[in-house]
Amino acid sequence: MSANKGKSFYVTTPIFYVNDAPHIGHAYTEVAADVLARWHRQRGEQSFLLTGTDEHGEKILRTAAANKTTPQEWADKLVEEAWLPLLETIDINNQDFIRTTEPRHEKNVQVFLQHLYDTGFIYRGSYEGNYCVGCEEYKTEGDLIDGEGDFAGQQVCAIHSKPVEKLQETNYFFKLSEFSQTLLDFYEANPTFIQPDSARNEVMAFVRRGLDDLSISRSKEKFDWGIDIPWDDSHITYVWFDALLNYITAIGYGEDDAASKAKFEQLWPASVQVVGKDILRFHAVIWPAMLMAAGLAPANQVFGHGWLLVGGEKMSKSKLTGIAPAQITDTFGSDAFRYYFMKAIAFGSDGSFSWEDLSARYQSELANGFGNLASRVIAMVHRYFEGVLPAAGEYTDADLQVQNIAKAAVADADAAIEKVAIHDAISAVWTLVDELNNYITVQEPWVLAKDEATRGRLATVLNTTVEGLRVLAVLLNPITPKATAKLWAAIGTTLGALDDQPLADAGTWSQFKAGAAIAELEALFPRIETADEKAEEK
Repeated sequence: MSANKGKSFYVTTPIFYVNDAPHIGHAYTEVAADVLARWHRQRGEQSFLLTGTDEHGEKILRTAAANKTTPQEWADKLVEEAWLPLLETIDINNQDFIRTTEPRHEKNVQVFLQHLYDTGFIYRGSYEGNYCVGCEEYKTEGDLIDGEGDFAGQQVCAIHSKPVEKLQETNYFFKLSEFSQTLLDFYEANPTFIQPDSARNEVMAFVRRGLDDLSISRSKEKFDWGIDIPWDDSHITYVWFDALLNYITAIGYGEDDAASKAKFEQLWPASVQVVGKDILRFHAVIWPAMLMAAGLAPANQVFGHGWLLVGGEKMSKSKLTGIAPAQITDTFGSDAFRYYFMKAIAFGSDGSFSWEDLSARYQSELANGFGNLASRVIAMVHRYFEGVLPAAGEYTDADLQVQNIAKAAVADADAAIEKVAIHDAISAVWTLVDELNNYITVQEPWVLAKDEATRGRLATVLNTTVEGLRVLAVLLNPITPKATAKLWAAIGTTLGALDDQPLADAGTWSQFKAGAAIAELEALFPRIETADEKAEEK
């Protein structure tokens, strides 16, 4: 039994603005969280992945009006036609999908607000500032840049490159300023709370400058698409204050029944909250302060990953640099999508996407490296032993080296995941892919097969390589689940379901019994013709 049995792992993505169609930047975040969730589930933990959509705010109201529909109808349409299909496109195994227009969320946002109001953390006041509708956020002067083109001579949002609006409002405020030192003390006591270190340093520098109180409501005289302030129905809740609470409303916060209370107790605080670095301050400053005010513990970790860049710029629908995930998966498949973005970019850093790099890695690492390895090994078991796994004889140094590298790959990959270094985890796994390919090249089983005197050695070589494929199937299951399911159907049926294989035991050798049937294997990563090759065929 796994030592992790019964342990909970709760990972969240940000909930995405329903207003826009999802691009590969959104999918990147989803896949990272999904890989973490699947990995911890493979450890034997009770893993829970939450994702969802943020559906309130002025931006959505305006877009719905432009499309001659209601905000709710607009949100429903986009969830059904864009956001839920995204999860299928990139093979996300989430345990919940929260929408901020759901009663379970709206009701318990009000519970949270009322608690903070009753305990003196919310007051009524006036504010004047520069408001970006795209960010749904007031901007400081330091957040603005000089506009270009149509907006030359104006101050624009650095993220959206559009002018801000000067607003003066009487709203309700959260006493964020009271938490400056409390947060700094928390960061010092919990050095891995914000990761990577570059993100931690940025947030701490921001908080050291002092925090202002946060406007958490909007007058219905401005717009009314949001959750009513429970003690004043002439105001609605600021969309970010509402949205952040999804992480606890989805798992039972505010509910009175025993099952909801038990679920919340089990899952909170979250293990890892994965966010893009552009929304890091909300999650690493405002969110923990909100929780502290409510007497709740912050998450164990907030991880701010970098941006995906296309042509040197951050993904942006407004700038026409957004790429739909299906543009990639329709050609390369969801496994290749997941592998590429988790391997090619150091998680936590910015990374550039290119079709050329994707195609090259697909061919060299997935098709030739892993896929061809599996196909060759299984084909040789059928060719030389009629599809039955032969027994291993005495191990040589070369065989023991494979075993040692397999054990190291398991340990190193698991340690990397613990640090949310998904790229390093895959690199650790690939040491075994490379070792097995080299092992086959050196051992030359096709030569051994020609001489009856070396048949025993041939059996050991193929037994070793099949065991190596077993280890790879377990380690790569969280990353390329479709390919590993195919591989496991060929080699692993005698050991039970792939999802049930304990990751900690993956490096333990000789789990297959000699005589086990090995089925035929279809290509894990079929060859993809290039545009030039297709043109030549014509």
